[in-house]
Amino acid sequence: MTPTDRPGTTSPGTDLRVLAPGDPGWNEARATFNLLDDQRPDLVALPENRDDVAAAIALARRAGLRVAAQGTGHGASARGPLDGTMLLNTSRMTEVAIDAERRRVRVGAAAKWEHVAPRLSELGLAGLHGSSLDVGLAGYSMGGGIGWLTRKHGLQTNAVRAIELVTAAGEHLRVDADHHADLFWALRGGGGNFGVVTAIEFDVVPVPELTSGSYFFPVERAREVLHTWTALLPTLPEELTTWVTVLHFPPADEVPAEVRAQSFVILMAAHLGPEREARRLLKPLEELGPIMDTLGAQSPIALGTLAMDPEDPLPYRSTTALVDELPGDAIDAIAPLTAPGSPLVLIQFRHTGAGFSRRPDGAGARATLPGEILVFGLAVPDGPDADVTGPLGALDAVLAPLKVGEYPNFVERPVDAGRFFDDATWARLRAIKDAYDPGDLIRGNHHVPAGGTSLAA
Repeated sequence: MTPTDRPGTTSPGTDLRVLAPGDPGWNEARATFNLLDDQRPDLVALPENRDDVAAAIALARRAGLRVAAQGTGHGASARGPLDGTMLLNTSRMTEVAIDAERRRVRVGAAAKWEHVAPRLSELGLAGLHGSSLDVGLAGYSMGGGIGWLTRKHGLQTNAVRAIELVTAAGEHLRVDADHHADLFWALRGGGGNFGVVTAIEFDVVPVPELTSGSYFFPVERAREVLHTWTALLPTLPEELTTWVTVLHFPPADEVPAEVRAQSFVILMAAHLGPEREARRLLKPLEELGPIMDTLGAQSPIALGTLAMDPEDPLPYRSTTALVDELPGDAIDAIAPLTAPGSPLVLIQFRHTGAGFSRRPDGAGARATLPGEILVFGLAVPDGPDADVTGPLGALDAVLAPLKVGEYPNFVERPVDAGRFFDDATWARLRAIKDAYDPGDLIRGNHHVPAGGTSLAA
């Protein structure tokens, strides 16, 4: 049986590797960062370049399959089942080119921030990455992209200057403000719904001075720390970003001994300025008497590990909300959810505002986010029968009356993607989908459907 009849090894006329269930490497190729996901596509293609991507799309068309691209496996939970779908695992496409003089970077479809951030840091530069360097640049950027520098410099998607992709028709395009401007607009916020991205080009920023670090407090002081922090927020400049994270560290050997198997409420800070200024701004929190204080001058690469995100895949479920405020009664209701032993191993509160709400000229479909605080809760089951929906639901119930929006990259379940946009933006996204993928061949993590689909939604 040939690969055209049943793809198994390579596609005719190309070196593209294609796997079917049961082939060697199948489980690794379909895996995601969330171990609770069990993706079961019909086929997995492993392209190494844009020609391989075009070949994979053509093969999917012949087989009557849809196409979903995946570089790193983060965020895949939002996509739902992959029945009738070919998964394009682009993890081999990790090339990186840095133009330090122009402060511009071009990366392949599956390049992670860890491939870029250390090199930028040596140059005194930084990209607008999030809390983990393990995250892939393409999906992060097309969904918005928020992190330690967003309050000052805006969303990562606004820093994108060009995107290269293969369309559903198999055409190679490089889109920017002057070429296929409608598609360029849609990709910056509408995600990977309009073609399979093969490369992305974006601007980075100089970081001449950085102070970062954390204040650790016993988890029992979560209520006190959150009350103090929220009262402080209106006084903080956009050069200072602070997060409060309630974190229950696992009893794992790779966790540093001083925090292993312990629980803390942690004030995390990144300040584009000197340490003395950061400490002055954070004085009310410092006066609470942290039991550990790591604040100090750092190089930009320190932002990649400041949040202490897990580096290895794990099983989890999550919830999130953007809110304008976190009033005292909400803090008091959340505090009991932070107790050690809860499946809610992390509840994080990020100060947003400032650059989160600024729309630059020429912005794409997702240029801003509402609210002043982003809340993210993550639950890890300690066994097959563990209840994670209850604790997550309790957090949702507190946040529901305060909620003003969501950050799509943090919504890790299948939902109607129209909820992330106003009516005019959603209508324009769907019109562009119709123009470039009328058959609805391409599936993004949060799907933008074509107006008249010829394949199952």
